[in-house]
Amino acid sequence: MPPHAGPIANVSSSPYAPKYTDSLSRLTNWSIIESTLREGEQFANAFFDTAKKIEIAKALDDFGVEYIEITSPAASEQSRLDCIAIANLGLKAKILTHVRCHMDDARIACETGVDGLDVVIGTSSYLREFSHGKDMERIIKDATEVINYVKSKGLEVRFSSEDSFRSDLVDLLNLYKAVDQLGVNRVGIADTVGCANPRQVYDLVKTLRSVLKPTTDIECHFHNDTGCATANAYAALEAGATHIDTSVLGIGERNGITPIGNLIARMFTVDPDYVASKYKLHQLRDLENLIADAVEIQVPFNNCITGYCAFTHKAGIHAKAILNNPATYEILKPEVFGMTRYVSIGHRLTGWNAVKNRAEQLGLALSDDDLKAITGKIKKLADIKNQSMEDVDGLLRNFHAYKVAGDHSAIEQLLVLPKAAAAAATPEAVAA
Repeated sequence: MPPHAGPIANVSSSPYAPKYTDSLSRLTNWSIIESTLREGEQFANAFFDTAKKIEIAKALDDFGVEYIEITSPAASEQSRLDCIAIANLGLKAKILTHVRCHMDDARIACETGVDGLDVVIGTSSYLREFSHGKDMERIIKDATEVINYVKSKGLEVRFSSEDSFRSDLVDLLNLYKAVDQLGVNRVGIADTVGCANPRQVYDLVKTLRSVLKPTTDIECHFHNDTGCATANAYAALEAGATHIDTSVLGIGERNGITPIGNLIARMFTVDPDYVASKYKLHQLRDLENLIADAVEIQVPFNNCITGYCAFTHKAGIHAKAILNNPATYEILKPEVFGMTRYVSIGHRLTGWNAVKNRAEQLGLALSDDDLKAITGKIKKLADIKNQSMEDVDGLLRNFHAYKVAGDHSAIEQLLVLPKAAAAAATPEAVAA
């Protein structure tokens, strides 16, 4: 049996990491190819002028991504000038540009000062018939010419099929083996239409890994049309992929691709120390806000890590446990990402432990019986409409002030539901 064949024990300290991983797994050794400035430009709302592209490139570089992919310089004259400008910023990240498998594109790209070219051509029957019209023999011929040219310029080169998961497997493997023999740095798999599921991804990456030279890396690009982009990226790394394409907030063609924040969240659970050592996690929110503003969208409420609900707890049972030990309902620590948790208490699902925590934050000394009574009042009010934090704070402060003053009549009055509110809560009022 070869060394490390079959499952091996995972050495990650995270309790959420798989106990055993495939021998080829790269869950704790992977890189991001950040494509906001290439795939992201294909987002419906996107328009980045040169200054904005430079601002985004610097922000991505400061965050720590290993590669930044930018639009092909063959797309337009301004794209070419922008490519040159970004390539000459002196960033730590390697600068790549994405080009068609065509000598005209390769010649232009090699003169821009980028570190490498990401070469792509469609291989599915759909794209071969309705896009470029080339058969596999011609594709291999063109790929050979382009790859040899890029290598002669001393640049890094990745060769990727497009629409990989609707391509014939034999065709794909023959193509990948051919470019592997030419000495590409990486081969790429692209789920261009978002049709793949994690099992399919795992099987294809593992199969590909078995036919490539050990030194050849595997890059994966997943579209999110069916919601699997992040899960597919994880499955690819489990099977031996080395690089994952991302964009900030997942922006891109149609539904976009694997969001960088989602990938960070998923991989942080596997090996938090590894992820934290590579990326400035506290800058993720600013990075996402930068892109959200640039393309005029909101960061989704349920966005991993930075969505405004990501660390918000509402149900009474949840709130009590969170206050005792955040790990009960949080797999990620908000403070690692520069975020804070929020316990929502102005609603009918609230519990007195959450109300007690708020009273303690306000420095109000109230007994458990007091807090249970106040919680009952909050629930009655919240059956009519949710209460703001200011509403709850006012109720707590008034109760405390009346208690200190010994005004029991005022306390009793405070806890009574106002007549208008009580009337609004009756079945007759609701039916009306």
